Amino acid sequence: MATLLSVNVGMPKDVSWQGRTVHTGAWKAPVQGPRMVRRLNVDGDGQGDLAGHGGEIRAVLVYQLQSYRYWQKQLGRDDLTFGIFGDNFTIDGLPDDEVCIGDRYCIGGAEFEVTQPRVTCYRVGMRLGEPTMASLLVAHHRPGFYLRVITEGRVQAGDEITLSRKGPEELSVAEIDALLYLPGRDPAKLRRALNIPALSPGWQQSFRELAAAQQPKQEPGWPSERATTQQPREEPGWPGFKTMRVARIVSETPTVSSIYLDTTDGAPLPVARPGQYLSIRLAVGDAAPAVRSYSLSSVPTAGTYRISVKHEPHGKVSSYIHATLHPGDLVDIASPRGTFVLEESTRAIVLISAGIGATPVLAMLHRLAATRDPRPVWWIHTTHDRAHHAFADETHTLLAQLPNAHEHIYYTSETPPPDQLHITQGRPTARSLAATDIPTDADAYLCGPPAFMDDLVGFLRNHGLSPERIHTEQFSALPAINPGITPTAAIRPHQPPGPTGTGPLITFARSGVTTPWSPVHASFLDLAEACDIPTRWSCRTGVCHTCITHLVAGDITYTTSPLELPEPGTILVCCSKPTTEVVLDL
Repeated sequence: MATLLSVNVGMPKDVSWQGRTVHTGAWKAPVQGPRMVRRLNVDGDGQGDLAGHGGEIRAVLVYQLQSYRYWQKQLGRDDLTFGIFGDNFTIDGLPDDEVCIGDRYCIGGAEFEVTQPRVTCYRVGMRLGEPTMASLLVAHHRPGFYLRVITEGRVQAGDEITLSRKGPEELSVAEIDALLYLPGRDPAKLRRALNIPALSPGWQQSFRELAAAQQPKQEPGWPSERATTQQPREEPGWPGFKTMRVARIVSETPTVSSIYLDTTDGAPLPVARPGQYLSIRLAVGDAAPAVRSYSLSSVPTAGTYRISVKHEPHGKVSSYIHATLHPGDLVDIASPRGTFVLEESTRAIVLISAGIGATPVLAMLHRLAATRDPRPVWWIHTTHDRAHHAFADETHTLLAQLPNAHEHIYYTSETPPPDQLHITQGRPTARSLAATDIPTDADAYLCGPPAFMDDLVGFLRNHGLSPERIHTEQFSALPAINPGITPTAAIRPHQPPGPTGTGPLITFARSGVTTPWSPVHASFLDLAEACDIPTRWSCRTGVCHTCITHLVAGDITYTTSPLELPEPGTILVCCSKPTTEVVLDL
């Protein structure tokens, strides 16, 4: 008979950690006497990060006495007091390899349902002083599990635990945990997992993506903010950089020029998917070579790529391209990559952009026009005025080649000519977007300044488009995912403090920072944080893949082996360091 040994609670508090402040409820301690367990919590308990912990599906965290004893031996510790693993219930019995998702248990006056394994989280390692603990819990098949409260009631230490109902499919907590985080998945088990109604929605979504042979877009339980540019699906056309020649440069507007790139040997170029980008490396001045990424602005011909670059007043690389680069010059180019691409479907397509954000969706429009795609296509673009309307004639011609195209242009600072009925003065609004009659089952692709995309994504969602059909791209550093970290004022990325490193050069392409590696940094993630580059992580130990990043060039080694290696051409920055010069899409 399983027994409840301890009820542990703790309210969230601010904890100093690696120079930052973490708001966390991981500090739990035993309480005496009966406690009321309600739909969201044990009385007196709370969670600091409700995106990843707590809520109705994760109301109570359970860990077993047998696992406490296991870790005491493994870690050589004698200070593992009940609650130190963040558990609300410390129990004797119910091991992870026997308890199944969907099982129901009666404890005291309450009834509970098992919903999911523990979410991998750096805070359990922070609480124990064991940084790799999140990885160890998964690798040793001892994650613990969450309970949903079916019937509220009082519980206390000493209560017996009785099984009231077995869950369907009888997949254990350990099996479900391994199915998500470890390689060698059994497709049949994935399908069985999706037949368990009690399994939390986040885990169900991840298993649906795995069943479709895709990497999950996010860590279950964390915010769904991971950008598609961080989730590669393609094999690079060539490793690192290769030399290409500038064939010609065409001025599109006073601030935008298109650069046509040819191979130096006449070899055919890999076919890029519409929406992908190139990374270009240029020696600008006496500093280390700079790397920037620019979308391909048309579908490639047999031997030519085209990128289009806006001259930013204080942009070192764009200034060099506009003022110094000439036809015949040789440049280093990394192969096309990125997953902001036109997907195969039969649904209507909406291409939305602002300013130079037109480039990736223009490549998509080229592909649609080349195949005379019969689907309805909406082209919605915002720019300053006619003089700065890049690709105006080109897009108008392409749209004319489609049987069902709709063109809507917005000039923010100029009244359009009266005969140009497809041009409106102002900016897109929820009302004007609704008036275009975009179908609610359309696929939408957006590129532009972050504020513009935030507004338009909101308009599209309110119009009825589902989030998974709204695809966005941005080339600045992506918004950070640092669960539990108290926000601070944004700081422009910079060189790391302290003595300059003597190791290979590390380039963070999105952030425009190149710096020599120093062994004082434990990982690329550690170096990026020292440079105040926005980062994305949750476990910090190679489990969750939230930190997955394109490796544009170079070679790396893992300081801690990931439980499952990421896809080719990508790395986990939380547990890797360089062996050569490296360029990261970060």
